[in-house]
Amino acid sequence: MTLLASESLRISEIFFSLQGETSRVGLPTVFVRLTGCPLRCTYCDTSYAFTGGQTMTLASILQEVASHAPRYVTVTGGEPLAQKNCLLLLRALCDAGYRVSLETGGALDVSGVDARVVKVLDIKTPASGEMAKNLWSNLEHLHAHDEIKFVLCDEADYQWAKQVMSEHRLAQRCEVLFSPTQGKLAPKDLAEWILRDHLPVRLQVQLHKILWGNEVGR
Repeated sequence: MTLLASESLRISEIFFSLQGETSRVGLPTVFVRLTGCPLRCTYCDTSYAFTGGQTMTLASILQEVASHAPRYVTVTGGEPLAQKNCLLLLRALCDAGYRVSLETGGALDVSGVDARVVKVLDIKTPASGEMAKNLWSNLEHLHAHDEIKFVLCDEADYQWAKQVMSEHRLAQRCEVLFSPTQGKLAPKDLAEWILRDHLPVRLQVQLHKILWGNEVGR
């Protein structure tokens, strides 16, 4: 029995949609959402993925991904790295020829992630309630094609993110994304702060929520 047929993951959902965030926004993408997360961010919009789901072999996951004939695949959660076989899945997806990204909350080690994968590393702000769990050593494992994301709830979060950017020279490592939390921070306010301070960041809003609201699996 091959490794792909014998190893498995707990999967919350697999679906085909448009990428709603990151520098690949708007691109048709297959999303593989893994079940489970050690964090409980105040603004989490995927709490349904904390539990449940179904166990699938890596082979069956790849088969379902292939049925959508995608170019891009995003592995997300929950927190995908909470399951050790996530690393095997990421490698298998790259080997299959897909352009692969990983959305991770930044609390778990990313050093074992295949170098071909675009890591989207979320640095937790004070208002997230999980700032203490940021694993700062992860910054040393980022490549130029990776991305750092801050989800911001208010101006205090914004000022904190500015300080972190400066201290860790984040803009010199990779692209930095600032995202306003829906219902807590107006995108226009964040845009004005970024322009006022001449920050070298990309403002991102959640395209999928603009198109489909909070509909699950979109």
